[in-house]
Amino acid sequence: MNLNGKNILITGGTGSFGKKFVETVLRDYPDVKRLVVYSRDELKQFEMAQKFPMSKYPSMRYFIGDIRDGERFKRACEGIDYIIHAAALKQVPAAEYNPIECIKTNILGAQNVIDAAMDCGVTKVVALSTDKAAAPINLYGATKLCSDKLFVAANNMRGHRELAFSVVRYGNVIGSRGSVMPFFMRKRSEGVLPITHPDMTRFNISLDDGIKLVMYALEHSWGGEIFVPKIPSYRITDVATAIGPNCEQKIVGVRPGEKIHEEMITAADSLNTVELNKYYVICPSNVMFWTKEQFCEAFKGKTVESGFSYNSGDNTEWLSVDDLRQQIKTHIDSTFEA
Repeated sequence: MNLNGKNILITGGTGSFGKKFVETVLRDYPDVKRLVVYSRDELKQFEMAQKFPMSKYPSMRYFIGDIRDGERFKRACEGIDYIIHAAALKQVPAAEYNPIECIKTNILGAQNVIDAAMDCGVTKVVALSTDKAAAPINLYGATKLCSDKLFVAANNMRGHRELAFSVVRYGNVIGSRGSVMPFFMRKRSEGVLPITHPDMTRFNISLDDGIKLVMYALEHSWGGEIFVPKIPSYRITDVATAIGPNCEQKIVGVRPGEKIHEEMITAADSLNTVELNKYYVICPSNVMFWTKEQFCEAFKGKTVESGFSYNSGDNTEWLSVDDLRQQIKTHIDSTFEA
């Protein structure tokens, strides 16, 4: 995917993904025409502008705005070719306590992205989702599932526009804000690491691989797909052992809205799922412009077996304690020593 000469906007652009995406685009596509960071926190934009100043990177734009504000967002989208939608309220406990706020951002905000894309001549939209959107049991997951449905269905409303909406869904990003590894690293000096459940597992992906998935979706999406990467799982107890081998692992109980294992493809999704080399693709069942069979033929994919599911507890690829330590050194703290 060549982004040189393109106008790109990323919502939630000052978050972990957004900063890495901007860094990647500026490095790999120095002739990108315009790269707009759209977010609501002026301090984070100020701090990001110290790293990526407009004096050095003339394509950069910093646009203050809330994804809930449809008119403001539409103004930001004038002349934009591609939108990467990464803005979300994603803390599970906060969403349970403040449900309507999560709904306003994650659902109504998603619709604002769709409306602006249709009105402003955008040609590609890639929305970031989460493993918690598959068979959700918490409000955050439910709002992201609703968001996914909005983006998939939007392809039926595009009319004659050259416009495709797609979704990427992946698991926990190593080292991102709010993730368990930085939390454990802060807690290990206390000698006790809180474990919600001894059997708990999670999917794991690096920011770099998350960026690659988005780039793949930008280049190859037809509209309506949910792209899911093939990624390893880890056991939460192995994370604790990797970070604090001499720490006590104290079982504190599962938090409200939390699963023991995460799922990215449910058995119900298997009827529409295609397996590629590095990714699974959940094809839309209600998009009228193409079929799963056409997608398989074009990308040399194969349909998965009926009843297939992709679950962090049943995964075939796992990170060992040593693997986790290396991941921490590579992606979080190069001086880390367990």
